[in-house]
Amino acid sequence: MADESAQEKTEEATPHRMRKALDDGQVAKSMELSSVAIVGFGFMTLFALGPMISDQMMSYMKHTFTNAPSMSVSAGSFVVILRDAMATFFMALGPFLLSMVVIGTLINISQVGIRFTTKPLEPKFDKLDPVAGLKRMFSVKVVVEYFRDIVKVLLVSYVAYTIIISDVMSFFELMDSSTERFAEQFGSLAVWLALKIAAALLALAVFDYAFQRQQHKKKMRMTKQEIKEESKDTDGNPALKAKIRQMQREMTRKRMMQDVPSADVVITNPTHFAIALKYDKDSMDAPTVVAKGQRIIAQRIKEIAREAGVPVIENKPLARSLFKVCEVGATIPEKLYKAVAEVLAYVYQLKGKSI
Repeated sequence: MADESAQEKTEEATPHRMRKALDDGQVAKSMELSSVAIVGFGFMTLFALGPMISDQMMSYMKHTFTNAPSMSVSAGSFVVILRDAMATFFMALGPFLLSMVVIGTLINISQVGIRFTTKPLEPKFDKLDPVAGLKRMFSVKVVVEYFRDIVKVLLVSYVAYTIIISDVMSFFELMDSSTERFAEQFGSLAVWLALKIAAALLALAVFDYAFQRQQHKKKMRMTKQEIKEESKDTDGNPALKAKIRQMQREMTRKRMMQDVPSADVVITNPTHFAIALKYDKDSMDAPTVVAKGQRIIAQRIKEIAREAGVPVIENKPLARSLFKVCEVGATIPEKLYKAVAEVLAYVYQLKGKSI
């Protein structure tokens, strides 16, 4: 039971996991939000560019029908007519199509940012697993999306019905109007119908976007074991790191012991601490700690010092202070100058040197 619970995805996804998901194309994205934005902004763009598009298309049609009797019927002329028609079509609808591309790109960037990857295009054979397929069919995500689509159909139907019914009488008044007037009225109705449907679907799209983000966050959750494995991959194996730190400490300790014979004095506690000091008035501003240690290391420092003929002086308060505030390779602090100078003076007097 404990092993089973340990495998539950209860932990929030790490930044490394989220970055990897982005690289793999796994993002929280709502197609509903993209659709609403494209429909809404698309019809607003069409409403704004409609007169220009209509004028260009009408102008081309008038030109074509006016010159139709004089056009030669041949393969070459057909190519020219088709080329002109395509050019007119793209000139008229080009701004609208370009705006659709820009809108679609911006709404996707606003959801997932800018990310280029081909991972989503790679075949995933695990999706052929029928058991996994059945699980996906009856998942919470599929059920929510099913009811979302039902609500969307009902909402669109209701909005369309109410708008058409409210304007249906105006179409009877257009029966004696010109074709242009009828097309203008019908086009205006289509645009407003699309905009109101997009506005009605916006709330549904916002809900879908929040749901997709929540599902993505839930999908990205990790087990405690996955976090441990990721930590090993990103930060290195803890046992290996501990071994490296131990080797580094051994190397530092070895170099430190090699410097003990060059010290001027070793100050001890006498059994707990040992600090080896060196002072060269020509090259040093103050005495420097070349080695320090406690307990076993302190005993080893004293042994090496005695073998090398380095004086070992017992001074409990000074030894404790030096061990506490000084690191190996650092000079002693100014507040300890006087105490250390007294010890060095005594040592130099024994050796017949001057401080």
